[in-house]
Parts: sequence; structure tokens; C-alpha cells
Amino acid sequence: MSIYVIAYDVGTTGVKTCLFEISDKITLIESAMSGYDLYVLDNGGVEQEPEQWWKAMCKTTKMVINNSGIRKEAISGISFCAQMQALVMVDEKGDPIRRAMSYMDNRAHKETEKGIMSGFRLSGLNAYKLLRSILISGAVSASVKDPVWKYKWVENNEPEVFSRLYKWLDVKDFLVCKATGRFTMSEDSAFATLLYDTRKNKKQFSRELCELMGVDFRHLPDICKSTDQVGILTDKSAEELGLAPKTPVFSGGGDASLIGVGSGAVEEGETHIYMGTSGWVSVVVKEQKLDINNMIASIVGANPGFFNYFAELETAGKCLEWVKDHLALDEIGVFLDGKKVWEDPESIYKSMYDFMLDRVKDVPAGSNGVMFTPWLHGNRCPFEDHYARGMFFNIGLETGKTEMIHSVVEGICYHLKWQLEAIEKKVKTKPLIRLVGGGALAPLTCQLLSDMLGREIESVDNPQDVGAVGAAITAAVGLNSIESIAASKKFIRPNRKYKPKRSNTEIYNRLFPVFKSLYMNNKKAFHTLNK
Repeated sequence: MSIYVIAYDVGTTGVKTCLFEISDKITLIESAMSGYDLYVLDNGGVEQEPEQWWKAMCKTTKMVINNSGIRKEAISGISFCAQMQALVMVDEKGDPIRRAMSYMDNRAHKETEKGIMSGFRLSGLNAYKLLRSILISGAVSASVKDPVWKYKWVENNEPEVFSRLYKWLDVKDFLVCKATGRFTMSEDSAFATLLYDTRKNKKQFSRELCELMGVDFRHLPDICKSTDQVGILTDKSAEELGLAPKTPVFSGGGDASLIGVGSGAVEEGETHIYMGTSGWVSVVVKEQKLDINNMIASIVGANPGFFNYFAELETAGKCLEWVKDHLALDEIGVFLDGKKVWEDPESIYKSMYDFMLDRVKDVPAGSNGVMFTPWLHGNRCPFEDHYARGMFFNIGLETGKTEMIHSVVEGICYHLKWQLEAIEKKVKTKPLIRLVGGGALAPLTCQLLSDMLGREIESVDNPQDVGAVGAAITAAVGLNSIESIAASKKFIRPNRKYKPKRSNTEIYNRLFPVFKSLYMNNKKAFHTLNK
């Protein structure tokens, strides 16, 4: 029997609301997108208004209901997939007491140094806190961007605001609270605080880690599973969303866990690569592993009993957005029938990336010697450095924009290759890799990544929507429409496969050491220029 569910994919710059029909397959019926602001501050802060997320949800929910013709009473449940490791501070009513601090926020330098980099150290971290964190959570708050240091930053710099804090939530969990009035976190969101005890028979926030890191345990919410129904829509939230009161609300999960589910990579050793605004390489593992030197950890996922061994790239598709805005737009009018599209950018926005990649499709592997580093907002893995930045390397008089744009795509793929190399030092991956996210829409990107890795790459239908698919699956499992997260694999079928071109792979293998050298050779310069 078919059911209808609404899944919210809450990203860095906008929410995409998807209405799915789930029967013997998962079918996207209707979708709508609405954006919101991202405030980048001079001190390294990156913030968002939580109420803008909710307003975008309400706007797009009404749009998909109206455009689909599906009655609101026919919706069996709603669920979420969202950006992770934000800090959303709310009062007892669930209202934000300040703007949310994004996962990209890196202002808490002093808090990080005092909290984890003082005293006797191993690998640059406080030895006792490092060892206790690894034992309890299987990870450690080693990055300035980790939520605990954002929490401490507010405590130290905004004491009046901090005094009004009732609960610490993540993005998705704030929206669940708005919908139901309940303060919860799914297990993956709880793990992302790095205060979660992953040991068997524990699965709860650790009082010891809270004490070690200076966190008030009372600020943490209840923990639930991604497939749990955490509540029902209140009358107020239902009216604002345009849905029926008492519609079941499921917790869903973070993008790092549900994009893997939506990609169909749910079994041990299966790997997916995500290329959206950010990017990552993720492998399903049964046992937690940690590589402090390369900043790779096993994160809790939506599939019980498994973890995702996870390496993150801060800016992937964001680099292509940058090159679109700063290198390509001034030439578009020449190539699109002389139309001055900068006077009407909305008319060509959807075709802009296709146009760019079509123009560079004949650039040879290696971009005629030009390289790009995709660290436009610092980097996390395989090195942690929020002062690192992007650069074009080895430009000559003969270099044109086509080589530069092509090198941006290669730079993203070089970095993903570096992350996969680091991952395979600890875990074994299956040969086939699923590529998802907006980057998987372009055959050029898929083929280039296959050549870069020397591995077969598969893509799926609507790869940009796999997070929403993962959220829909959590609701379907909670509604007993799908047996389990693992059983959802049969719903996700590949639509295209790419095999590596050996000649290109040989070129990339030869140039790969040069790419890796660009960080170490310029580390001191990055710090001088950006600290």
C-alpha cells in the first residue's frame, strides 16, 4: 500500500522540501526550494537565523501540497535531513536566544586551545582528555569548528545570552522542536556533539565528557533513533506548514548519515562520495576507528550497528559556485546567443553549471599543468587548518579560463582522492563507489572522479535529492512501510556507471604528489596571510 511522506533537506543555503510516494519504489512527486541567509562575520563567525529555516519550511510545504494535488490529510509523516554540527541555543519555549552558529563557524580559537590543547599533549591535544574522549565516544573535539567550542565561546563572550540557555539543539532538532514542542536529538546528532557515549549498553550523553569539556549536562536534550516518531504536529505548527494537525513527525538524521542511506551505500565496506556545497568520503564500518593524524572518525549513522568512517571537505561545490560567479559569468553573454545574461541571471541559473562544464570538456587531464586547491574556507581532513585557502598554481601566459575552471573540478577530485587514500590506511573499501550530490549530475565530473581514483563510479537518479530520500526512508521505517534501513537498499538503483580511462589515471597518479605538496609548501604563508 502506498504512503506519502514529506522529507526536508535542510542545507547551508536553503531547504528543499520533497514529497515522496513510497510503495514498491520511492517516487518523487513534487519538490520546492527556498533559500535563507548565511552571515559570514569578520571574526570567523558564520551564523544563520533559525526562524528563517522554519519560514522556508512552511513556504515550501504549502507549495508542494498545492502543486501536487495531494490532500494534506494523506501525508503519513514528515522527516528531516539537515546540515550538522551547528549550535542552536533555545529557551524553555524552544525559541532561539541568538543566531545559530553554523558548522562553518571557526571563531572559537581561544576556547579550543584552552579546552583541548593545553597541558601534557599527544598529537597536539591534551593527553588525558584525548584518551578519555576516544574511550567514551570514539572521537575527540579536536577542531575549532566542533560544537562544544562554539558553546564555550557563547559562555565566555555572551554571558547574558548564555544565562537564558535551556537546551542545545542541532539544525534538524530545532525544526523538530518547532513542529512538536519536544526537545530531542537523534543518535547521529548527539554523536556530532562529541559528548555521546558510543560504548555498548551506554548510547547516551556522557556526564564525564561534559565535565571534562565544561558543558552543563542539563543543556542536552533527550536522545532518540532516526526512525523514531518523536511527536505529532501541534495545531500551531500544522497551520503554519499547511499540514493536518497530529501528522506524525519523525526525527530523521543529519546529512552525513542520511545521504549515505539515500545513496544506497548501507552495507559494510560500501563507499559513497558526496559532492554538494561541501564534500566528503564515507565508508560503512562495523567497528569504530579513529585516525587523529588525518582527522577521520567513525560517526554514528542512521543504520543501527554500523558507523560511517568519514572524511570531510569544507568546500566542494562551493568552489564551482565561486568559479561560476568570478570566472565564468562575464563571458556567458558571448556564448549564449549574445544575450547579456548578467542582466537577467535567473533566466540561466539552472543551465549555468552545465554551460561551464560543457566549455571545459575538451581540456586534457591535468589542465595543462594548472592546479587548484579547494580550501576556500579552510580544511578539516586530512589536515585541520582553518587558515588554508584556495589557489591556482602554475599559471602561464598560455593559460586560459577553460584550464582554470577545469582545474577547479580536478582540485576537488584530487582532495577526495587524498581523503580516500587516508581512509584506506585503516579500512577496506569495496571497489565500486557511489557518487551523489549536485556534482553527480554532470557526466564530466563523474568521469573525471573515476579517472582520478582509478575506480568505477556509479550515480543514481536525482543524486542531488539523496538526503531527502534518506529522510523519507527513516519515516517509512518508522511507519513500518519499509522493514529496516538496511532493507532500503533495494529501492536505490544505479542509473549510470563510469569506468576509469587508464591514460588519464596515469596522469593523475603522476601529478597527485604535487597537489599534496601544495599545502605543506604554503602552510606558513597561509598562516601569515590569514591568521
